[in-house]
Amino acid sequence: MTTIRQRRVGKGTEAAEDQPSEETNVKPDGKILPGPPGGKLWNILSITVGGIVAISLGLLTSVYVATLHENDLWFSNIKEVEREISFRTECGLYYSYYKQMVQAASIQQGLHGLVYDNKTESVRTINILERMNVYQEVFLSILYRILPIQQYLEPVYFYIYTLFGLQAVYVIALYVTSWLLSGTWLSGLLAACWYITNRVDTTRVEFTIPLRENWALPFFAVQIAAITYLLRTHLQPAQERLALMAVFIATFLFSLTWQFNQFMMLIQALALFILDCLDMLPTAKVTWLYIIQISALLLVCVLQFFNSMILGSLLISFNVSVLIARTIQKNLKKGGLLSRLGKLILHVLLVLCLTLLINKFIKKILNLESDEHIFKFLKAKFGFGATRDFDANLYLCEEAFGLLPLNTFSRLSSTLLFYVYGFVLFLLTVAAVIVAFRNLSGSNQVHFKEKKEEYAVTLKPDAAYSLVHTVLFGCLALSTMRMKYLWTSHMCVFASFGLCSAEVWKLILKCLHLYTSQRTQVIKYSVPIITLLYISFKFWPGIMDELSELREFYDPDTVELMNWIKSNTPNTAVFAGSMQLLAGVKLCTGRTLTNHPHYEDKNLRERTKQIYQIYAKRSPGEVHGILRSFGTDYVILEDSICYERRHSRGCRLRDLLDVANGHIMDGLGENEPDLKPSLYPRFCEEIKKNLPSYTMHFTRVFQNKTFHVYKLAKHK
Repeated sequence: MTTIRQRRVGKGTEAAEDQPSEETNVKPDGKILPGPPGGKLWNILSITVGGIVAISLGLLTSVYVATLHENDLWFSNIKEVEREISFRTECGLYYSYYKQMVQAASIQQGLHGLVYDNKTESVRTINILERMNVYQEVFLSILYRILPIQQYLEPVYFYIYTLFGLQAVYVIALYVTSWLLSGTWLSGLLAACWYITNRVDTTRVEFTIPLRENWALPFFAVQIAAITYLLRTHLQPAQERLALMAVFIATFLFSLTWQFNQFMMLIQALALFILDCLDMLPTAKVTWLYIIQISALLLVCVLQFFNSMILGSLLISFNVSVLIARTIQKNLKKGGLLSRLGKLILHVLLVLCLTLLINKFIKKILNLESDEHIFKFLKAKFGFGATRDFDANLYLCEEAFGLLPLNTFSRLSSTLLFYVYGFVLFLLTVAAVIVAFRNLSGSNQVHFKEKKEEYAVTLKPDAAYSLVHTVLFGCLALSTMRMKYLWTSHMCVFASFGLCSAEVWKLILKCLHLYTSQRTQVIKYSVPIITLLYISFKFWPGIMDELSELREFYDPDTVELMNWIKSNTPNTAVFAGSMQLLAGVKLCTGRTLTNHPHYEDKNLRERTKQIYQIYAKRSPGEVHGILRSFGTDYVILEDSICYERRHSRGCRLRDLLDVANGHIMDGLGENEPDLKPSLYPRFCEEIKKNLPSYTMHFTRVFQNKTFHVYKLAKHK
């Protein structure tokens, strides 16, 4: 298997930014009065310096992750096949389409090969552009072909440098979001530093480069920055239109580049829904955001040849339901506390019922079953009944889909990030509860006006959205470790905003009866600067050590396998095996596959379960018949799966197959009472004994310490 081994030698005071004060320089009609000339000049200087710092930090982050990637793999020195093997599992599958487009005789022929693909799934022709989110690979390959860079830059470097470049966009977007929330670019600097020093928990781009989230999350961060700007008060109509356009473009690009976009935006829509119900966001802007989400998703649906999974998404059903329910309940935000609460409960129930009805209707019409494995997984994960479903258990047993490990919090705490985040979260949550209660009370609004304003300065619409956003995505991260990158990056923004916000410190000091304007300004700048100095002194030596540590890629068994396949099998040969390995087979050799890691298709999931019978207790005749039904010429068996020890009993792949087949699992431990012993031994173990019942169907043609390749007999 792939390993990394040690490399062998020889081979000052700052203006309050451009955000106008909520309390001064505003006419009764909402227009902003011009400030003094000196203040405007200082404001421009502050924005210029802050912008330069943002761009510099973004570029430094790109160089940083690119250097780590090079140092870990010695990417510039290894062979092409080793570079391609380093794109593990589904990463290799996505990169293979970029390689296919670059190597095609023409752009038109390359596109035709994707639309009518018969090498990704044997005996089937599928539309890759419909099934997978690979438009970024298509765009990048076309760009590489038309730019005069072929003589200077290899295709693989153009690809990975683009992904590392997107990290600059990501960091700049986080920086700008924090800046907008707090009113000072010092907050953006702190957010970027926290992102870099917590790299283990904020990104994994340096070792999973082509992963869809590494394309999508920078655009998601840009979208959040645009929403933060949109939710500011006193925007001019032109500024509002520009912000809406930025939100739409970022939402569209995010949706186009990641198949899980609908679930992330559903959480975002829930945040908007909660805040709108509590009267903490302008309803008109929330409506626009709902419409933008629907429009972006429908546009992606068109580009993906009317992908039914998009049309049947919960996001579209939910957003449409909210808009319908709001039309029905026009007086939702009128009345006293009890009246408002009653209306809200009815509104939530109406939206929930409409969402389920619309979604069920769409799925019934489209006969949609592509995402059923996700709901089976969620049902089992949250304790709504045990399941023997193979696909659901495959997710449940993966560490990435388990609960967030506790050591994550110790790492985040070592940079002070989690401590600051927890403090700011508690403070703003209390403020949000008070503001929400007073908004719903209505009649108490005038009586509590003075106190409400004290809380409102720390909970403007953009801050309220950021609060609910971080809470909801925090819940997602706690339940599913793989989704932590959506939370931890925003955690950096939220914590730095709280630490650098004059409104937050003003509220704290007033609660302690210590408030003065000068004291607030001193604390606003001194605390973040001290935090930055602490981070720099503590983590700079570690970063330098990390950058100086040199390793190299080392996976001789997989390299030997790929070279053997290219040299000893016909180009039309069909290979069966594990999803993860076959992605590499397609990328490195171009051979046809029986299955692959892109799991969002019911037929593929059923096919994968059948192919995986090579690791179950089945007869050689049955396994041969299954494999030949998919046109298989060669099957690859992996010792790391057949004799797996990474997972505990009950979560090994062979255990999942045994339970799904109704067989007793291997080893000591309990079995469910209705499971029976199998009539046959485990196929992947027994085939190595070269018994006549096996050799009549399978002939071993390749073997090393990790892999065994068998050629299938073609019985008439």
